[in-house]
Amino acid sequence: MCPVFGWAQINTDRVMTVGRNALYFEDYVLSIQYFNQVISAKPYLAEPYFFRGLAKINLDDFQGAESDCSEAIERNPFVVNAYQVRGLARIQQDNLPGAIEDYTKALEFDPENIGIWHNLALCRIRQKDYDRAKEDLDKMIVIAPRYTKAYLMRGEVGLMQKDTVSAETDFNRALEIDRYDPDTWGARGMLKLMQKKYKEAESDLDRAIHLAVRNAGLYINRALSRYHQNNLRGAMADYDIAIDMDSDNFIGHYNRGLLRAQVGDDNRAIEDFNFVIDMEPDNMMAIFNRGILLEQTGNLRGAVQDFTTVLESYPNFLLGYQMRSNVYRKMGDAKKAQADEIKVLKAQLDMQNGTNKKTTAATKDKEEEKNTQRGTRRKSDKNMNNYRKIVVADDDFEEKYKNEYRGRVQNRNVNIVPQPMFVLSYYEKENEVRKQLHYYKFIEELNNNRLFPEELLITNEEAPLTEEQVKKHFASIDEHSTAIVDNPDDVNKRFARALDFYLVQDLENALEDLNEAIRCQPDFFPLYFNRAIVRYKQLEYLKVSQNYEKKDRNSQQRPVLKAADYNMVKQDLDKVIELAPDFVYAYYNRGNVLAAMKDYRSALEDYDHALALDPKLADAYYNRGLTHIFLGNNRQGIQDLSKAGELGLYSAYNIIKRFTERKE
Repeated sequence: MCPVFGWAQINTDRVMTVGRNALYFEDYVLSIQYFNQVISAKPYLAEPYFFRGLAKINLDDFQGAESDCSEAIERNPFVVNAYQVRGLARIQQDNLPGAIEDYTKALEFDPENIGIWHNLALCRIRQKDYDRAKEDLDKMIVIAPRYTKAYLMRGEVGLMQKDTVSAETDFNRALEIDRYDPDTWGARGMLKLMQKKYKEAESDLDRAIHLAVRNAGLYINRALSRYHQNNLRGAMADYDIAIDMDSDNFIGHYNRGLLRAQVGDDNRAIEDFNFVIDMEPDNMMAIFNRGILLEQTGNLRGAVQDFTTVLESYPNFLLGYQMRSNVYRKMGDAKKAQADEIKVLKAQLDMQNGTNKKTTAATKDKEEEKNTQRGTRRKSDKNMNNYRKIVVADDDFEEKYKNEYRGRVQNRNVNIVPQPMFVLSYYEKENEVRKQLHYYKFIEELNNNRLFPEELLITNEEAPLTEEQVKKHFASIDEHSTAIVDNPDDVNKRFARALDFYLVQDLENALEDLNEAIRCQPDFFPLYFNRAIVRYKQLEYLKVSQNYEKKDRNSQQRPVLKAADYNMVKQDLDKVIELAPDFVYAYYNRGNVLAAMKDYRSALEDYDHALALDPKLADAYYNRGLTHIFLGNNRQGIQDLSKAGELGLYSAYNIIKRFTERKE
């Protein structure tokens, strides 16, 4: 058996399958190499260009993705997905007209594709073409009346058109369909803020935060609702949390600085304004506020410098001259103080005589000053008279929904999925939050004996290969192939080459090597363990490939996978447990397989066994918790998920929130 990576006489169907397999398992760099081979051999095919474009968009190579999709469309103009991906790439390059053109064309071939309608509507919104966006959303709702994002977006469009009645109707409808969507609660909370229903706004934002506890923007908005209810302490706490989550949050720092100044915490208020000014050196309102605070804390020279900076940009800002003259008086510089006072007096006389309309418009004296105490301003507002107003974002919509443009090309269920299978590999992802050492004595002995090129790791957080690692494992395949020719029964070389094949996502060749190694040494349990993984991944890939492939007139639809298809995976894990009954990861993996077979009761037994062997295996608690929930045992499920979160699997808390009943 020889590797199939040479450029000449390659089996393009085979290489294409391996490339798509690598794409599904997020080995984007590796997948591109496979698609390059197919393109070199058969440049007239559309498919490799399309999938190479998919890989590139996930590597943020938007220009390259657009180019590849264009090549695919040139070869086959009926590939709907190519228009979709090219549309995504064009959005990322701010080519909205081009994206709209692509989505419009794609809808000609697939008029009920919700994803296309969704992206098209978002493009219209970004273009501020609200009427056509609403038309698109109306059509989307007819096609998919329970698609909550459509109501949410239509509600946002209503807000932009100042139609609060229709916006509220849409938000309420979205919540009727799905009460676990934090975006909808957050959007309705913002609507209540606009309506000055601050208590109701806080309640909605409470619900949103309950469901999305790590969303800094929600705390910023709730702080605003609390501020308007004179709950300064609560508002301050929200700004603290938001800044802890997002240390670069401009609005959080500016508004917290205002509140700190309001309660007399001048030094810490200065720290916040320093941060804002570092981010935006030309932010005159922050500089002016800092100047006021510097004067109050005795730094008169610093105050003068800040007031002077502001007046250079806003020479008609009378309050600036008044504040600076006060500081000059404190410094004993009567001459400069008097010069500023004369400017203010002259401007006031001009206002009385109606000769200085510009100054009159810029200062509305005491009444306007009073209004600034409890008002808000947009971030882009440069009217210096609003320096004491709480800041709100100019346009929260784009930031909230722009991630909808991309999504995961694998079409996985990203909402509630089990933790992945464990495998023997050389690489794992870096995880600063949760780092659990997975150990088994026999595997450690293999590593100590240096039977393999690198140290074997037990991991379920596989890392995609870098370009350098891909080259290394291709070369390793060739080296092992030479050694196997000389000694076909060398199990270690077979296993090592199988692992190389596995890492480059050539699952078929990996399986062949594992089969041959098992024939030579049927009592070596790692062979069965990794063969189970290879077979499982083949099934997972087969499942997702059905989503990629559109049924054309010439192709036959593949049968849907059944529980029996997973039986060979289970049999391999049965053998592992027979040979190594204390190998906890075999029980865990078999639990995952049984869950995939919908044999949830048996899955629970395996998770129980795994946790009996390792009571700190967070992934087992997580998956057992999900299994309980699938069976309707929410209380038991939440208990397990809580334990998983306690052990460092923090994504468990989001699931807990979704399945925890909360009294209104």
